[in-house]
Amino acid sequence: MTARELTALLPLIGIAATSIVLMAAVAVRRNRTWSLTITLAGLAASFGLLFAARTVGPVQVTPLLLIDGPALFFIALLIAAAVVVVVLAADYLARRGTQIEELLLLLLFATLGGGVLAASTHLASLFLGLEVLSVSLYAMVGYLRNDGLSLEAGVKYLVLAAVSSAFLLFGMALIFAETGRLELAALAGLAVPAGGLHGLTLAGVALLMVGVGFKLALAPFHMWTADVYQGAPAPVTAFVATVSKAAVVAVLLRMLAVTGEPGRQLVLLLALLAGASILVGNLLALRQDNLKRLLAYSSVAHLGYLMIAVVAGGPLGAEAAAFYLAGYLPTTLIAFGVIAVLSPADRDLDRLSDLRGLGRERPLLAGLLTVALVSLAGIPLTAGFVGKLLVVRAGLGAGQWALALILVLGSVLSIFYYLRPIVAMYMQPAEDGAAALPPAPMAAGAVLVALLAVVLWLGVWPQPVLEIVRETVGRL
Repeated sequence: MTARELTALLPLIGIAATSIVLMAAVAVRRNRTWSLTITLAGLAASFGLLFAARTVGPVQVTPLLLIDGPALFFIALLIAAAVVVVVLAADYLARRGTQIEELLLLLLFATLGGGVLAASTHLASLFLGLEVLSVSLYAMVGYLRNDGLSLEAGVKYLVLAAVSSAFLLFGMALIFAETGRLELAALAGLAVPAGGLHGLTLAGVALLMVGVGFKLALAPFHMWTADVYQGAPAPVTAFVATVSKAAVVAVLLRMLAVTGEPGRQLVLLLALLAGASILVGNLLALRQDNLKRLLAYSSVAHLGYLMIAVVAGGPLGAEAAAFYLAGYLPTTLIAFGVIAVLSPADRDLDRLSDLRGLGRERPLLAGLLTVALVSLAGIPLTAGFVGKLLVVRAGLGAGQWALALILVLGSVLSIFYYLRPIVAMYMQPAEDGAAALPPAPMAAGAVLVALLAVVLWLGVWPQPVLEIVRETVGRL
């Protein structure tokens, strides 16, 4: 391996090295403070190494990985989200009386898997990255061993994710049988007859999309989402809703960018999944009385919005998808972060009735959650509004008028269920005999306020981030 390739891989090497150091430290002596310090320092160093990797330009490291602007952009998002989850999990697990070291290791492995996904140009590295991410998530979702909901969610995610991985692997096998190659670029060389792709290839690509659809929780592959979101610990739910989704979107964007004509054959399928996800996610969210389940179905709809940008393709589609993720990640982390901060030792504070009177008792946290919900609804002056505007522009530019109309309809529907928690916080009195809320930790509070600033900044002055996105992801 050349020095240039090694430099390009430094961010991923930094994450892997952090996990090894943490594992060795835990084996010698468990110390909560040191474990958190090692993890945060390692993630911060890995983020800094992104700038070193950027200096060597696009580098193809074997046929498996391409470290270029888009890969580094998405890896940066993954690392930043992982840092937030670590801070949220520290106090959350302390209240639960649960050790954090194993969760930190799993989080580092999952972030590494997501980083590999973001840089994948080969079906083998795609599968390996996806499995490193998914296997870590199985254990993270079921991390609270004494919590029946957490264990149930972990088992459900394990079974369904294993089935989806089988679909993914079988789809890759069919594509290999047709092409004799596993590089994503091999799909671009497929001969496309007038009637469409060859039956074997079409079946392989369809199975591949089933696996991707499950990982993104697109309808009709969304059945696991609400149960897993509700049962997983709140910081883990934040990780599943952000890091895992961003990593899969990154590899999907690259896949469609390099596949050429066969990729265009997938536009109709992805468009159908996008429209179904928007409608199903928003309609199911209307019926929820649990905030985590509400946000779960909301995420189904938001991935549908995101797929419109993916379907649009081209520089506009890639820019819209990247900016949408840059706004969606901090917004979602705020929503689940507030749940994590407010949750007592025995359960997550996720019922809508638990939020009654929060605006009076905890005005700062209520304000944070309000801004997050308003941004998810796509109200102006927030990141969500600019993100949806860019997605609509990309969709209309690609002639996807029906999807743009469905997006507008879904956004209108979403206002109704996003208003329900806000009404509970500010217009309904607290329940009699409600348990006292735990004190908000300073570190988690500071991180949530910083995320709030990002959401508002992206909504008021998005130009600097848009320029970064154009210079990096726009090259796909």
